[in-house]
Amino acid sequence: VGMFSELKFPVPWGHVAAKAWGPSEGHPVLCLHGWLDNANTFDKLIPLLPRGCYYVAMDFSGHGLSSHRPAGCPYHFLDYVTDVRRVAAALQWRRFTLMGHSMGNFSFSYYFISLQFCFLYPEMVDKLILLESLGFLLAPEDTEAWLKSKRRVIDRLLSLEAKQQTPKARSPEAALQRLLEANSHLTAEGGAILLQRGATETPTG
Repeated sequence: VGMFSELKFPVPWGHVAAKAWGPSEGHPVLCLHGWLDNANTFDKLIPLLPRGCYYVAMDFSGHGLSSHRPAGCPYHFLDYVTDVRRVAAALQWRRFTLMGHSMGNFSFSYYFISLQFCFLYPEMVDKLILLESLGFLLAPEDTEAWLKSKRRVIDRLLSLEAKQQTPKARSPEAALQRLLEANSHLTAEGGAILLQRGATETPTG
């Protein structure tokens, strides 16, 4: 368990980095580090834990060896939850143990990332381990609405990213026709004016 390997998972702004210990066929355990911390926070702990598990400690975006989000983009608590969902998808883990420390439990908005993930995707988590956690502060009457809205946001974002394709090249006439079909209120003249600045010319269209 002392030996580890480095992992990288592609995301739209770069990659999420992680380190892994143990056999890849072992029981999956995803480890979430704390505030201003990184995956190395688990270096001393992992060798003391049961062998036979596959421990993956990820660096949240902007931490450790993970890419920073683009300048001007805030690090919202739900973005960290989405990072967890992305890594689970990249690992093709359908069910796993989640171990969160400090910010892995706690963020600025007093919500908890590992707890939030369990709350949003209970079917994916078999056990939850919290290190230095305060608990999940959400009023019972707000639970259902919070759950539905936040899960919808994450699922839709990842679905759109998965469908991302290279933009199609069209002739100027075809591009104008497409724009007019999608915007029935536009005149051909108005559409042409918008396309002057709203389309990029390439060798193929």
